[in-house]
Amino acid sequence: MHQVTIYTTQICPYCTRARNLLKRREVEFDEITVDQDPAQMAIMVERSNRHTVPQIFIGDHHVGGYDDLALLDACGELDELLDR
Repeated sequence: MHQVTIYTTQICPYCTRARNLLKRREVEFDEITVDQDPAQMAIMVERSNRHTVPQIFIGDHHVGGYDDLALLDACGELDELLDR
């Protein structure tokens, strides 16, 4: 299974939704909190070309934000990306 990385902030409701979706699907993930870490924020922006959170990656594949993740899950494509 590919490594999942999610860039978040502490007060973002969409970040909470993304974490909860991944937990419900029993997907382990690395969470990187960027609101107090400008260096990690810069890495997130460089990787995603976006300034909003969450930004979700499966391996090197940029999924996008929560809505993108939820759509992949609803369409049954999340498992394929995870190599399940």
